Parts: sequence; C-alpha cells; structure tokens
Amino acid sequence: MNTAPHVPAEATPKTGVAARPGMTARQGLRVALIGLGTSVVPLDSAVNIAFPDITGSFGLPIETIQWVVICYVLTHAALMLAFGRLGDVFGYDRVFRAGLLWNAVAFVCCAAAPSFGWLLFCRFLQGIGAALILSCAPALVTGLFPEDRRSRALAAFTMMYALGSAAGPLLGGGLVDLWGWPAVFWFRAPIAVVALIFLEGLPAAPRRGPREPVDIVGAGVLALAISTLLLTLNQLQHPGRQLFALIAFSGVAAASLFGFVRWERRVAQPIVNLDFFRTGGFAAINGASVSVYLTSFAVMLLAPYYLVRFTDLPLPLAGAVLATSSIGSIAASPLAGRLIERIPAAPVAALGAVLSGAGLFLIGGRGIGTASASVVVPLALQGFGVGLFQVAYMDLVMGTLPPQHRGVAGSLAMLTRTLGIVIGATLLTLVFHSLQTSSLAYQGGAADGFLSAYRATFRLAGIVSAVTGFAVVYFARRRVR
Repeated sequence: MNTAPHVPAEATPKTGVAARPGMTARQGLRVALIGLGTSVVPLDSAVNIAFPDITGSFGLPIETIQWVVICYVLTHAALMLAFGRLGDVFGYDRVFRAGLLWNAVAFVCCAAAPSFGWLLFCRFLQGIGAALILSCAPALVTGLFPEDRRSRALAAFTMMYALGSAAGPLLGGGLVDLWGWPAVFWFRAPIAVVALIFLEGLPAAPRRGPREPVDIVGAGVLALAISTLLLTLNQLQHPGRQLFALIAFSGVAAASLFGFVRWERRVAQPIVNLDFFRTGGFAAINGASVSVYLTSFAVMLLAPYYLVRFTDLPLPLAGAVLATSSIGSIAASPLAGRLIERIPAAPVAALGAVLSGAGLFLIGGRGIGTASASVVVPLALQGFGVGLFQVAYMDLVMGTLPPQHRGVAGSLAMLTRTLGIVIGATLLTLVFHSLQTSSLAYQGGAADGFLSAYRATFRLAGIVSAVTGFAVVYFARRRVR
C-alpha cells in the first residue's frame, strides 16, 4: 500500500495562470444533467414543510417526526465513504446511475407508504440512494474537465446543489397544498428518471491498472461508527430521559471508530488512507468544514422562528427571505471557481468562513420589527461566505487525495457537511435553550427571552466561524511540510 500522502495541487500558487476558455456545450450539458440528477438530494428540503401534514395524516405526536429525518440522514451519512470507494473501483458513472434508479423507486415507495413505519423504512431506502448519488457526483463533474479547471467544475456542482436546496422549500409548500405530503416525494421520481435516461452516454472513468478489492469489513465498521455517533448526538438533546441509550450509543460509536482505525491500518486497500489525516492541514480543513456547516445551520434552525414571530412578513415572503442565504451561495460559487484558478484555495476558504461568520454575527443584531432589507443583507452575506468556502474546501480535498480516490474525496467533502449539520442541530439547540432559560430567569418575558438567546447564539456562531477562517490560513501553511 502506498502510504505517502499525495502532494496537493494547491502547494503551487496559481497566480499568473492565463484565463481559460469556458466549458463546451457538451460539457455544459453533461454538468447540467449531473446537477439535475444530484438535485433530487438537496430537494429533500421540501420534506420539512410537509412535517405537519405527515404527523396529522398518521395521527402522531410532533416529536416523532424527527425519525423521518434520522432514518434518512443516518443512512446516507454512514454509507457515503463506502460508496465513494465503490465508485473508485467500479466507476463513478455506474454508482451514480444506480443511485438515480434506486432513488426513483424509493421516492415512489415513500409516497405510497401506508403507515408511518413503512414511511420510515422507505426513508432508509431513500438514504441509500442519496449516498449512491452524493458519493460520486463531485468525482463525475471533475472528471469532465482537465485537472487545472477542477475548481470551476466544483463551482458548477456547488451552485447546482445550492439551487436544489433553495428550491425545495419553495416547491414543497405548493405541492403539499395541492396534493398533500406524498407529493414532496413523488415529484422527484421523474427528475431522477430523466437524468438517468440522458446520462446513458456518460463516459466511464479510465481504469488504472487491475481492479482493487473493496474493504467490506471496513465499510461495515465505519457505517456502524457514523450511525451510532449521530444517534449519540441525537440523544444529547434529552440526556436525562435517555441516559442508557446515550451511554450505549456513545460506547458503540467509540469502539467502532477505534476498530475502524485499527482495521484500516492493517488492510491493504482501505476505504480511506488515514495517513492523509496525519498532516495538520488536511485534518484541519476537514474540521473547518464541520465547523462552518455547524455554525451555518443556525440559519435554518432559528431564523424561521424569528421571521414568523418578530417581523411583519407574510409566510411566503418569509420563506423567500430565508432562501436568500442559498441565493448568496449560488452567487458565490462561480466567483470562487475563478478565484481558485488564480490564488491558492486555502485563502478563499478562509475568506468564506470569515464572511459567513460576519453574516451570522449581523443576523444576531436583528430586533423586533426590523426592516426586511436589513434581514436579507446579512443572510445573503452568510450564504455568500458559505458558497466561497465550500467550493474552496472541496477543491482542497480533491487536490490532496490521489486522482484514483476521487470518489472517497468527494464523499468525504459531503460527509463533513452532513456531520456539521447534525452536530449543529444538537449543539445549537442546547446553546439556544440554555441561553433562553437564563434570559427568562432574569427578564421574565418570553419574547425578550427568545430574542436575547437568538442574538447570543448567532453572535457566538459568527465568532466561531470567523475563528475557523483564521485557523484555515494557519494550518494551510503546514500542508506541504
């Protein structure tokens, strides 16, 4: 096994590079089709707006709706790295197209679920399909371009992913209003089928020597480690009521993670070469990704409550205001791709984290009756920063791992995003409720307590994101040592 870390492309500054021509029409069409197929995953944001209709249809208490999210997120988070390795071995096009077909079936199954239990099982199936798609989509897009234009390919992928995230809530509301909660699932089946049909001629990745074996044992242990880790985080929201489950899940997660590391050190062809994480820069940039997505989740977690309760915006307009964060990411993605062609990716990632932090900090300064424009601008700034960061981060990861491990690289990039969101859902909720309880004890009013905790949570998130940006610059200097 080759244990020498691959020298990242970012070790050589890109200044002085001549402007490159834009993508050809054929490349553009293929990127658009990959983006269309990938969009069925971020369009899952449409499901959130169907939560009240789901619980009402099955006669469930509100707290049970969390399992609709848990079954899905646990599955695709646990399987992404393993499926990325499958793509490295068997071809990214095969794994991606299998994901499209699997998802098309899973969407129909979810929409036709006769009971809540069946819906949860179908969400598990949908999670498998999401992992198949996400694990190989970045590698597929970058494979359509020469290596020196990797950043533009990733910018296009990131922009299309953000478009799906922004469109989900906007489409979901109308679909639920017309056809009920099943519509947020079945409307994505035709999208997956269309992408599957027109991607028939997608070029396969070139073979590099004999086909390597897939580490099935490592994949299984890693899936167990990630899933139990996420369940541990979920139980942290109610540590007193779920103490036994918390101890059990955390114990299994720790043992599985330890076992995975030991196994990967011994196996000839591991899921991911852990030697890369021994370099401070690579470990740090992945930790920075978790941190940026963790802090950014404050927008989706808390901002909707603020917009509904403390502004005079009608509900559809409040949803549009919330979408400005994703619109900021869409605007930043192509700019990030062009910047990275001229300067190293690490400063771009750092700038993105700092701008995201500034936006979060400004969001924390909003009060009752704030004008709409003063809400939109910080949200757009925060989203713009995230857009810069995620393109630069994905370019750093893709440039560090060898080309024959692009599936694992893309999967790792998507996995840190998922981990950041899940950890953010737990930690930000704990921080907010602690601050709100403290504020109520001193001030008494529910509105004042919410606003005080809201401001403090966003300002703390902003500071953490900005500090993350400065840390990226520091650790980037150690990437080539």
